[in-house]
Amino acid sequence: MSTRYPFTAVVGMDDLRLALLLNAVSPAVGGVLVRGEKGTAKSTAVRALAELLPAVPVVAGCRFSCDPAAPDPGCPDGPHEAGAGTERPARMVELPVGASEDRLVGSLDIEKALAEGVKAFEPGLLADAHRGILYVDEVNLLSDHLIDHLLDAAAMGSSYVEREGVSVRHAARFLLVGTMNPEEGELRPQLLDRFGLTVEVAASREPEQRVEVVRRRLAFEDDPAAFAARWAGEEAELRERIAVARELLPKVTLGDAVLLQIAATCAAFEVDGMRADIVMARAATALAAWAGRTEVTSEDVRQAALLALPHRRRRSPFDAPGLDEDKLDETLEQFKGEDPDPDPEPDGPGDGGPDGGGPGDGGGGPDGGGVPPQGDGPAPEDVPAPEEAPVPEQAPAPQQAGAGSGSGSGERAAVKAAEPFRTKVLSVPGLGEGAAGRRSRARTEHGRTTGSTRPRGALTKLHLAATVQAAAPHQKARGRTGPGLVVRRDDLRQATREGREGNLVLFAVDASGSMAARQRMSAVKGAVLSLLLDAYQRRDKVGLVTFRGRDAEVALPPTSSVDAAAARLEQLPTGGRTPLSAGLLKAHDVLRVERLRDPSRRPLLVVVTDGRATGGRAAGDPVALAARAARLHAAEGTASVVVDCETGPVRLGLAGQLARELGGTAVTLDELRADSIAGLVRDVQAGQAGQAGQAGHAGHASRRAA
Repeated sequence: MSTRYPFTAVVGMDDLRLALLLNAVSPAVGGVLVRGEKGTAKSTAVRALAELLPAVPVVAGCRFSCDPAAPDPGCPDGPHEAGAGTERPARMVELPVGASEDRLVGSLDIEKALAEGVKAFEPGLLADAHRGILYVDEVNLLSDHLIDHLLDAAAMGSSYVEREGVSVRHAARFLLVGTMNPEEGELRPQLLDRFGLTVEVAASREPEQRVEVVRRRLAFEDDPAAFAARWAGEEAELRERIAVARELLPKVTLGDAVLLQIAATCAAFEVDGMRADIVMARAATALAAWAGRTEVTSEDVRQAALLALPHRRRRSPFDAPGLDEDKLDETLEQFKGEDPDPDPEPDGPGDGGPDGGGPGDGGGGPDGGGVPPQGDGPAPEDVPAPEEAPVPEQAPAPQQAGAGSGSGSGERAAVKAAEPFRTKVLSVPGLGEGAAGRRSRARTEHGRTTGSTRPRGALTKLHLAATVQAAAPHQKARGRTGPGLVVRRDDLRQATREGREGNLVLFAVDASGSMAARQRMSAVKGAVLSLLLDAYQRRDKVGLVTFRGRDAEVALPPTSSVDAAAARLEQLPTGGRTPLSAGLLKAHDVLRVERLRDPSRRPLLVVVTDGRATGGRAAGDPVALAARAARLHAAEGTASVVVDCETGPVRLGLAGQLARELGGTAVTLDELRADSIAGLVRDVQAGQAGQAGQAGHAGHASRRAA
């Protein structure tokens, strides 16, 4: 077994270490979600935690880690008699992002179940993680169907496997720990709420601390065993402190005054449901036990709020996690009762973080730890500054002559987006085979069964009726005498299923002078923001191309981080001419590269413009150049939609002409709304008619009511 980096050797990151230790003291806190930029030792700290956990008593020979003091009566390996068992180290089970469903929940021997009627069950990772840690690195990239199983197990403490009439249930109570880089996309709200605590981490900007990180890491890589031996004393002390805090935990009291503060804090920050109150109470109790006290104080409540509430107070996917500490302090002060006097000499070596500092020492971090603020706002690479800094919103935008005609040459300030709304579904017709999502029809491993086929390779989804039908005619020839069905490999049939896939939604946004009227651009940004919100919910990748002045630029390369696209959109200034052809050509280049990177993910091009073309760097008629660029997309069968932003009593219909050149359709801003009565169902033609029937390559998109 390889030597793990010692937990006590991790430099800084007090909030992260404290959150992990609180879960070690009280697993009922509910786990930790670690958010942060790449290369910040998130995974290193989590993996090191397993070495500090006490040994787990288990029933000898039980594959499901039953507690010998109270064995699970429904254990598949049972029944077990209560009594003495054996001890094993606490497990930390890692769930890979690309794991299969069978690997997570377990698998059944289908041939044995059919032929012998025996429940031959092979446990999965959920069974391995029972009474231990389930660690998911890059949890935000986990497939939806795996997330569904995690949610079920986390909610019920059990895993149920229902497959082809065979049912298996086993206990699955684990500490869920996940790490993620917000640049790569956010978590579904349901899974986000399942993490008890959340911590934002960022690399230190202090040169001395960075030097120490490098020094320790190099020493560990040169001789892992010797490095671990140097920290063995500190590791033993921390392990002992965890054990002492666990013993003290049942004696900690949670007074009515403290409970009132917890409830008032959750109400003040308008968190959904009651889970936040429960998690805060458990975290505050664990904080008191960690500090060697038997009563919870207001400071414990404050620290618990900073760890338990930031990820629960988000009102939309584009809200950054965080907590207003001034508001928190005001709420705690308003509902402050008689705080018990903490023990001046706590039992533990300190009364706060893993290095002995109090939970509020330093109090400057967003999560209340003794480290400088980390993670305030997106990472530097998340939101780069635009080429020209936008004028503040309250500053009046200069008037431009000819802005309405698209000939303006100046730049206007970035305006705020209008309130987002629910949009109609834009989808790519045909049958794809891309990544699991919620937008377009696709062949998937999950979804409704549409037929059967002979398996190519390992059987993953059995079509029971087709298998029985294939085996039935041969029973006499195979000498069947008993009740079991004689099934051979050639009889097995794979179920073909149809579900939904995620697409690449590439936005090409006109930011020229003709779009620069403040009220109009606000409505346009609101529409794009609404489409981004829809893309977030449907698990799409998104990209953003903007064009104005004389050229186009890729404001955001295709990414799963819809938040980053929303941030780029908010900063987008307007002004100048309308290089429509440049925008379409830039979008064509982006899609060409993405087809090479991920050929199974089908694209949907959304062009947001009024259709006016007034030139750019290329010489020639701007309208003809734009039409030629549009035909490139049509020739490759790219599904496309033009959002017509033209307003006023006199309309030129240029966006409609552009849509015809693209082989797509045009919709107005009003028609884009899900509650609009216009165009409840409309097919978006994209590509030649002869290509329409080709599954996975059809150049179409359809717009249906959500």
